[in-house]
Amino acid sequence: MDVEPHREASSSAAEEYMRTPLCQRLGIEVPIIQAPLGGAVGPTLAAAVSNAGGLGMLVPWRADLDTVRRQIRETRELTGRPFGVNLNLDFPQEERLAVCLEERVPVISFFWRDPSPLISRAKAGGAAVLHSVGSVAEARRAVDCGVDVVVAQGWEAGGHVRGTVATLPLVPSVIDAVAPTPVVAAGGLAAVLALGADAAWIGTRFLASTEAAIHPHYRERVLQASAADTVYLENLFDRGWENAPHRVLRNRTVEQWEAAGRPAFGQRPGEGEAIARSSAGAPVVRYQAHTPGAGTEGEIEELPMWVGQSVGLVSKLQPAAEIVREIVDEADTILRRLGR
Repeated sequence: MDVEPHREASSSAAEEYMRTPLCQRLGIEVPIIQAPLGGAVGPTLAAAVSNAGGLGMLVPWRADLDTVRRQIRETRELTGRPFGVNLNLDFPQEERLAVCLEERVPVISFFWRDPSPLISRAKAGGAAVLHSVGSVAEARRAVDCGVDVVVAQGWEAGGHVRGTVATLPLVPSVIDAVAPTPVVAAGGLAAVLALGADAAWIGTRFLASTEAAIHPHYRERVLQASAADTVYLENLFDRGWENAPHRVLRNRTVEQWEAAGRPAFGQRPGEGEAIARSSAGAPVVRYQAHTPGAGTEGEIEELPMWVGQSVGLVSKLQPAAEIVREIVDEADTILRRLGR
């Protein structure tokens, strides 16, 4: 199905005002990149963000190769604008990267481990390469490896969190360390642009989009939560992805573990107990790193619900395009008030 390349992209004065050099480099209209939201993202959400002028991002971390190819092609049917694919390097990604390059995905984003073995292949395939970091040292290593854009993620971000430094001190330090390499920062658009970043990496707010493929209970928890309802965990929801710190909404599993004295792996309450089934019918056990999708059935309140502290600012369900426009308008108002 052919689409009009700019059918949902806005051309407001606000967008012209804040169009950064990175926007031109990536071929996007506004400096908003949809962060990888694991099982919450499919072609519909990624394409909606891209059609609105930002950069949508697919997240096929552990998908089979046919699924990776299908998701890319479905996204391309829904948008004529650029989009990206995020690959988590804690899992083998050589074959998935090959599929992305065969399908001519314009942006490849890496996460977690050393990206150097795959950077040259991605760039040789014509993709712009992003890599997420949580420290200045990681940022320098990424640039030394040849990444085109560094993504700085602070400790208060949602989902899996790479570092232990908050956004406010992290972003300016990373910018100073890697200049002139562009830096994207996880957080609100006005805030990260004021800190000197080239674009915002936004995840939690898109959980409240109509296109996010999450369970209704998860969505309702997001809409009702405050920043104080999140908790940073070193290694709790770790079945399937160990030693990966994360931030989630506090739920019954967290409370039961805390009440038991925060026992270590192998001694936690209900460990290995099947508490839900995925949309594909596979059992989901307690402490599994599983995103509660729309088709998940069972004890949803006991599954991990990934969010950042910005969840306290998310209070309504909206189409992704409307979210993009609202973020841009809010940022424009703030930056003009500050005389940016």
